[in-house]
Amino acid sequence: MRTGFPDFRLGSVLATSFTGTLSERHGEAVERIPTPHRLIDWLAVNGLAVDSCTGAQLDLARELRESIHAAATAAAVQVALPAPAVQVINDCSVQGRAAAILTPEGERRWRLSSASRVEDALGVIAADAISIIAGERDGKLALCVSPTCQAAFFDTSQSRTRKWCDMNTCGNRQKKARFNANQRKNPRPAK
Repeated sequence: MRTGFPDFRLGSVLATSFTGTLSERHGEAVERIPTPHRLIDWLAVNGLAVDSCTGAQLDLARELRESIHAAATAAAVQVALPAPAVQVINDCSVQGRAAAILTPEGERRWRLSSASRVEDALGVIAADAISIIAGERDGKLALCVSPTCQAAFFDTSQSRTRKWCDMNTCGNRQKKARFNANQRKNPRPAK
């Protein structure tokens, strides 16, 4: 793993984790895949190892990321899906060549084509996005309540009332801010 870049924010849902490679979209945006090699790293961490990545493939990955974000956001707020985003997601899904395989441990893994192309990995991510946006999986799309984040995430909690895309980042930051605000309002008396 290459150093000098922000850590990846990994989740349990591939498509929304992929949209998390650009975080703080409404604040000071943090790009977590700024180079082709960094995209290779992210794909490898998510079980989609590829041999190489060009600048054009990185651009395609970012276009898919933003399309998933736009479509997932629309689905979360229950408005019409943006047609250009749907087209990019569908195009990436059909261009990829990957197969789901079952491991001896009973887990699903993806096997990319023998060439291990970025497009194959993006096809897997697009297919995952389609399954959550179409409502095929048990859970609900929601938006992070952090004013600087507002990322779409897939809530699989039992009550479907999760507020933050990630409790360890956005949730912790919001709780800390609320605590500090309360401390300023009600300072402790000096001893």
